[in-house]
Amino acid sequence: MKEPVELTVNECLDLLEGGVVGRIAVATPLGPRIVPVNYAMYDGAVVFRTTPYSEIGTHGPRNEAAFEVDHLDYEHQQGWSVVALGRLEELGPEELDDLRKVWQPRPWAAGHRNLFLKLVWRELSGRRIGSDWSRSSMMPVRRVM
Repeated sequence: MKEPVELTVNECLDLLEGGVVGRIAVATPLGPRIVPVNYAMYDGAVVFRTTPYSEIGTHGPRNEAAFEVDHLDYEHQQGWSVVALGRLEELGPEELDDLRKVWQPRPWAAGHRNLFLKLVWRELSGRRIGSDWSRSSMMPVRRVM
């Protein structure tokens, strides 16, 4: 049996910056909701787009949330997971202009996703398991900006 290894904050940030899709979790009156989103890291925060009338758009802003990204290799029984905890906030106009200079977020899902949210993390943790641990072997995609 393989023992999990805690990741450093820098390792967590490296994996977050290289990812493309993760899951955002928020509390709603009907219970917790977890939704996959494509995202980018901007100024140390996780940034994604959603619709203002979605559960995330309705219950996320100004509330606590969790964001998780991972990669699993089922064949070799190894992988990693990073979880960021913090408050979701809307991006302001100046932040949006600055963001668009380096990344124009294009949601994978259809619809008018004109609400830009950021999760400024206050707690970041991660774990990995497996013997072949290298960033190149564990990252399915590399973001190019």
